[in-house]
Amino acid sequence: MTAGFSTSTKVERARGPVAAQYGQPTWMTHPHLMKEGEITPGLSAQEFELRRTLLMQSLPKGSIVISTSHQKNDSPKGYKMTMFVAPKNANIEMWEGARTGIEAAKEVFGADEAIDANLFRYRIIDMASRHENVYFDYPSPSMFMPMDIAKKLHNKPDSDAMATTKSLSPQIQEMRVVKSEAEIKIMRQAGEISGKAFIETMKFTNPKRLEHQVYARFDYECRMRGSQMMAYVPVVAGGSNALTMHYVNNDQPLHDGDLLLMDAGGELNGYASDITRTWPVNGKFTEAQKDLYGVVLHANKECIKLCTEEHGLTLNQIHDVSMRLTKEGLARLGIKPLPHDVDRRLYPHHVGHYLGMDVHDTGDISRSRPLREGMVITIEPGLYIPRDAAYPEKYQGIGIRIEDNVVIGKTVPHVLSVTAPKEIVDIEYCCASSVESD
Repeated sequence: MTAGFSTSTKVERARGPVAAQYGQPTWMTHPHLMKEGEITPGLSAQEFELRRTLLMQSLPKGSIVISTSHQKNDSPKGYKMTMFVAPKNANIEMWEGARTGIEAAKEVFGADEAIDANLFRYRIIDMASRHENVYFDYPSPSMFMPMDIAKKLHNKPDSDAMATTKSLSPQIQEMRVVKSEAEIKIMRQAGEISGKAFIETMKFTNPKRLEHQVYARFDYECRMRGSQMMAYVPVVAGGSNALTMHYVNNDQPLHDGDLLLMDAGGELNGYASDITRTWPVNGKFTEAQKDLYGVVLHANKECIKLCTEEHGLTLNQIHDVSMRLTKEGLARLGIKPLPHDVDRRLYPHHVGHYLGMDVHDTGDISRSRPLREGMVITIEPGLYIPRDAAYPEKYQGIGIRIEDNVVIGKTVPHVLSVTAPKEIVDIEYCCASSVESD
């Protein structure tokens, strides 16, 4: 978290008619992306201020947080924000682009104090020495926090500084796991962008394509609708490639009669979408494909219904439901899995995970925690039938996953990926509207 904001534009006025340039987009330089008062697209200065306040209130008095540097003191708001930033340098900026600079860091982001980043290693020791609790996450020594400096933070040259520094991540994850209305709005937009990209990608798919061409089409459609990048490397798996959960080679030709499983999502303004759809390469499901698809779709829809605070369930409990529904669906088809095969081979992954600024967001938050209103999760049951004589030949080699992004509501779940078709009739309709191009 960085941020604060001032509606004053002293820096720009001081420079006269030449518009000020900063090291990141602002509402002044990028009005086509941001509204007045926003620090990042869709998120206001007030929201960042609230996050900082809540973080500092959750920590003991006399704490310092080293992130983009906040420090707790006796000021009226209860803390002071210090930013270490690269100073303006016309020669460097000519080659590398604009820097926000020290004065603008206070003016644009609302920092109480801004300091030349080159002084960080000297100033931080003095600042931290005046606080009892130092919160800072660093997996290993770095240029930002060399080990000698980290040890000095604790006045213990011979100690393991990483063992004495208090981790900031647990507090941050607790704050991140429940999304604000502004965050959910961005994630809804990301889901809509990705959903529309799925529609166009389904239209584009045919047996003449290669997996990487399908990847390229999805990437193109997301970016043309405003997504800045892919949220992760997509899975574009034709036929039995879908039996590999994290297949990312994406370099094989598609074949008539196969299914295509695509796990992909665009990222918008720092927030991820994570959607999986499975559709026929030639546009028409076979009866065997319909059979298995129906099992997965039923589990997907029934599990989404459980995504409310009122139900009081955990992700682990919803996974148990998805496993039961999968077993019942296989039984209806007359498929008798080998002992323990359902959770080891046929459906070896979890039904979902938390979603947000990362694809697998807040990784330390347990899936055994009851779901609360405002959390965002994925629901992604799947079926993957191996080439094994224990299973009917018509089903062998088929991999299916259907993944949606869901906001936990008080009494009603809200599906962010609703734009992406998943009913058989809708998928076949999209595929029938094929796009022919070289």
